[in-house]
Amino acid sequence: MDFTLPEELRMLRDTVARFVREELIPLERDVIKREAERGMTDAPLIDPDVEKELERKAKEIGLYGIDVPEEYGGLNMGMLAKAIVIEELKTSIVPFTLPPDSPNLWMLKETCKGDQIQKYFLPYAAGELKSAIAISEPGAGADPAGMQTRAVYKNSKWILNGQKIWISHARQADFIIVMAVTDPAKGSRGGITAFIVDKGTKGLSIPTVINTMGEHTPYAVFFDNVELDDNHVLGEIGNGFGPMQNRLGVRRMEIGCRALGYARRCMDYMLEQANSRKTFGALLAERQQVQWWLADSWQEMEMVRMITWRLASSMDQGQTNWRREAAMVKLQGSEMIGRVADRAIQIMGGMGVSKDLPLEYIARSCRVLRIYEGPSEVHRWFIARDLLRNGMPNIV
Repeated sequence: MDFTLPEELRMLRDTVARFVREELIPLERDVIKREAERGMTDAPLIDPDVEKELERKAKEIGLYGIDVPEEYGGLNMGMLAKAIVIEELKTSIVPFTLPPDSPNLWMLKETCKGDQIQKYFLPYAAGELKSAIAISEPGAGADPAGMQTRAVYKNSKWILNGQKIWISHARQADFIIVMAVTDPAKGSRGGITAFIVDKGTKGLSIPTVINTMGEHTPYAVFFDNVELDDNHVLGEIGNGFGPMQNRLGVRRMEIGCRALGYARRCMDYMLEQANSRKTFGALLAERQQVQWWLADSWQEMEMVRMITWRLASSMDQGQTNWRREAAMVKLQGSEMIGRVADRAIQIMGGMGVSKDLPLEYIARSCRVLRIYEGPSEVHRWFIARDLLRNGMPNIV
């Protein structure tokens, strides 16, 4: 097995690294200030005009539509390329995402049909529209099969009622992918359907921003007798659960990449501090505990990178059953960055928790990774259940 990246991907990684160094790192002080000052609001951490300029510059140097098929105007470089790009981007704390956001791209590519391709998929793939997805509910977070939001077909219309919570980007989205129960008797096995709800649709309201630890500001979203035509059904009626799970798998892969980028930034500070800071007449680098922190952090990062790249490669090869691998990546990546960030803060001492460095920001922002897109406990349960049912897979 050859684990060497091809020249094309190494060049892409270098391009992203230069973009981060020249465009994102200089914005970090402003991001930290904005996050500290926004209080109980959803004020953006990047000025909207600055974000548009970042998108323009990214497109100018070829960092646009990396995993979008060529026939839709993208580069079609695949998920391994996207994994490398995300890791490099997240060596900075600036919350900049190259459009289009991959998980919803995958779901739309799989489910859009007819006029939906022109109205939603193509503009989204081109970065002209923003989207959100509404899955979690007050009583159905880790278990999406327990959702209660209902869509009832009546007088040639779908009538949507219910509440969603923890929905990222809901107010900024041009449309929301909404998961709803259409056949309670079937539940997740044929009874859940995906719908597209446009911004401004009558009965759609987003009254509440939920201020959380770190950079996230998700929303509560309400549907009060929202009327939808048949052309707002995304995919097949009753078959929304499978594409949704695949979409979650893509995000879980991205979480592994994000964790790796943050961990690399932490390691930079740890290595510099160990080689320069003296205590009681000796460098920190000579302390066994510090050496263990460095050794453990690097090994954990390398292990996460290997399983993340393997998952991305399997996606590129057209494999469709990678739920267990996605669960592993999400579980290991989200827990790894929590440990690495904590060690980095500890080795930096008081400076580690100051806002003069990005470490405390990373520690707070990465904590949610162990919760959203499925908490660690659910992923452990799923992996164990899969092994107990199917046995150990062949090592390939």
